[in-house]
Amino acid sequence: GFDIAADEAGFPIDHHKKAFAFAKTNHLHCTAHAGEAKGPSSVWETLQHFQPERIGHGVRSAEDSKLIAYLKKNDIHLEVCPTSNIQTNVFGKMEDHCVDKLYQWGVSFSINTDARTISPITLASEYGILQLFFKWNIQQLGTCNLEAIRHAFTDDITKQKLSLIVRKAYGMDTGK
Repeated sequence: GFDIAADEAGFPIDHHKKAFAFAKTNHLHCTAHAGEAKGPSSVWETLQHFQPERIGHGVRSAEDSKLIAYLKKNDIHLEVCPTSNIQTNVFGKMEDHCVDKLYQWGVSFSINTDARTISPITLASEYGILQLFFKWNIQQLGTCNLEAIRHAFTDDITKQKLSLIVRKAYGMDTGK
């Protein structure tokens, strides 16, 4: 896969269009950072010019109902990093974060830690935060993990094996 990550407000996409065109031509899976430092316009711009399958962060998408509909219709996955979004002042406090709304709206996303050298947080801590502030249960956390697997840049057999492991670990229906 191919990824680009940075403060999209300070680093416009113009210098990266050729790299993403090369990646697309060569059938590489792509992720692009957008919708954190800038609003939904950065997500629209990134989708238009890079056509990524995943958006790093993307939380500002919640400000645009048409963008939410587009993400759902086109099955674009968001990589949501709640603690990082507080540290970068996207949201003033955790209870203002849009993660619960994104879940309720049916947007595909996973919970992530972001840059652990900057945000010394574990995935378990992020899960604890979601349970504390949004009363998430194990099913919701499992669903986010299954969405991460569904959008992983790997083959279908590996996705099926990983999904079964996650379903068993979270006590979810394994389809048997």
